Amino acid sequence: MLGDTARASGNEGRGRRALILVENLSVPFDRRVWQECLTLRDAGWEVHVICPQGTKRDTEAEAEIDGVRIHRYPLRAATGGPAGYLREYGAALWHTARLARKVGPVHVVHACNPPDLLFLPALRLKRLGARFVFDQHDLVPELYLSRFDRGEDLLYRAVRGLERLTYRAADIVLATNESYKDVAVRRGGKRPEDVFVVRSAPQIERFQPVPPEPELKRGKPHLLCYLGVMGPQDGVDYALRALAKLRDELGRTDWHAVFVGGGDAFDAMVELSERLGLSDQVQFTGRIPDADLVRYLSTADVCLSPDPRNPLNDVSTMNKVLEYMAMGRPIVSFELREARVSAGDAALYAPANDEAEFARLVAQLMDDPERRAEMGKIGQERISGRLSWRNSQQSLLAAYDAACRGRTGRRPRR
Repeated sequence: MLGDTARASGNEGRGRRALILVENLSVPFDRRVWQECLTLRDAGWEVHVICPQGTKRDTEAEAEIDGVRIHRYPLRAATGGPAGYLREYGAALWHTARLARKVGPVHVVHACNPPDLLFLPALRLKRLGARFVFDQHDLVPELYLSRFDRGEDLLYRAVRGLERLTYRAADIVLATNESYKDVAVRRGGKRPEDVFVVRSAPQIERFQPVPPEPELKRGKPHLLCYLGVMGPQDGVDYALRALAKLRDELGRTDWHAVFVGGGDAFDAMVELSERLGLSDQVQFTGRIPDADLVRYLSTADVCLSPDPRNPLNDVSTMNKVLEYMAMGRPIVSFELREARVSAGDAALYAPANDEAEFARLVAQLMDDPERRAEMGKIGQERISGRLSWRNSQQSLLAAYDAACRGRTGRRPRR
């Protein structure tokens, strides 16, 4: 139980106020942030969140959900290149500062990236007595290199500078894995004792297998499944080209594939599927309710994690890998450092960006139901063991304890 973990930690936040700042997703849609909110709430913290409004959910400007107070602002996603991002981030900073004044003094301000700009409103709160916790969801310089393929140009140097300023302002850093912690120490100049690894983990209650539904396979013996965001760096194009090789080079047509999720590359991926002649065997669902997601994953024979090796993906923990493991599904992935840390023997690994080998490993698992079952069991055991949210809860509460250490009884200034 969340409350049991909080009480056992000895890091109770009773009487303390935390403000969590998020820009790129609404809350509670951002699952990691929501898990952090509930953990802090159960440890006695009064938790406020400032975030954008969603388009189809999380649309209310103000909400109190499960004791967490959420303040949302309207935000139009960037379009049209750098100017679009300037408009988006400028609006987000203005609204965040406005709502932070409404929330009032807090003991901890907790900013989640991307972008690495939320240190600006955090600095004002620091001057009023708050401690600043930087929750580094992404390495933004690596994200820039991987997404835009423009090299280390002026904008890259700018995002490196913003990351450096964020590290400098932060009292405590939360890293999603050991690779990110290494960056915070090596590149950010943080002391190792001020960086806490808080791994993302799936909400187990959200990922409970149900009986498979053979009709989802559209008359084929095997169902292949992809779950996740579809952006330029997420590798859906690699998966589609691998599936074309599975059909054309390995002669396998005994499968149906489902791609669940959305993103700014969604339309391009549908078009690529059509160009590759895969429309009869590949289905794009867009974002779907949790119940339908669980139906597809419970029926899937093999799950796909086609993130190519690039500066970001090699050191990032992929949520979809953890969610596949929670559902007991075997995985095919490219060889990535943090993919192996997460999945271990729950996945087979193709050499980086090798689509032909990726296709061969998919075929290998399709033909080996006993190995699929063994790999699925390994994944579930890892998720319920050292990769569980219970361990991340303890690290999060320890980070907050470190942030507040030496300030017992001190109130934020008004």
